[in-house]
Amino acid sequence: MDASTPPDIALTRFHLRRLHALWRSAGWPCQDLLEVELLALGLLERLAEDGRERLRVTDAGVAALAAGRQRNRHAFDAHEALVQRVARHLQRSGRIVYTELKLRAQVAMVSPTQAVAVAPSGPEGAAALLPSTEALPPGLGFGDEPPEGAAAPGRQRWVQARPDVFSIRYTSVEAYLQPLVHEIKVRRGDLLSDLRKPEKRAAYLGMASECWYVLAEGIGGPEDVPAECGVLIATAAGLECARPAPPRAGRMRFDLWMALARATPLAADEDDAQGLLG
Repeated sequence: MDASTPPDIALTRFHLRRLHALWRSAGWPCQDLLEVELLALGLLERLAEDGRERLRVTDAGVAALAAGRQRNRHAFDAHEALVQRVARHLQRSGRIVYTELKLRAQVAMVSPTQAVAVAPSGPEGAAALLPSTEALPPGLGFGDEPPEGAAAPGRQRWVQARPDVFSIRYTSVEAYLQPLVHEIKVRRGDLLSDLRKPEKRAAYLGMASECWYVLAEGIGGPEDVPAECGVLIATAAGLECARPAPPRAGRMRFDLWMALARATPLAADEDDAQGLLG
């Protein structure tokens, strides 16, 4: 290949992150292979100032950053649109829906590819949403911070749990609440990245009686998602069930109740409210 011929290098999110970091900084080089590729692509250029070398984002690099931002914005808009679609569907089913819950969960790593939620200590631990076959030490459950002086065992870790859609049934009977988690995916890359995080799924399974993946049509199917989760495919016609989620018996823990008490549920459309009335 001629030295003047642009190399065949695929631009990844790691390249764009480094470009963005250099755009916001003074441009001091890390001198790693990522910068070598950006220089070879013509997205960076080297400048010598006062005997020191720094990097500057070229016009081509600025164009690449702008294009990457547009792609991310499009993906974000598509994700939010599907979140709202699922949320409205759940509201019409008579459920209270939350879309911005932020929780912390303690999970136990059984293996590098398997994790399970840790039951909270105390009487509620026996009723936590865990598989009945798992024998786990008592843990700390969900909350903003672990109790003072508490320490997690070596094989346990804290996970930030932010379900795209969390919902409970509108009922006055605790046993009928049926908490659900719906995780929304509109890009296959995001789906595959998420599936490599067993601790995230364990956190969701620890707070819900069912966990569902809602996939945009064409990015995947039930063969991609672990069997403990259900799969919905979002098509133009509606939400199609590709595989039901296995139900899990259990009660909502007190710490999750407190998180819901501090959160604001998604406001229902007037049309949805009228539909529930008649």
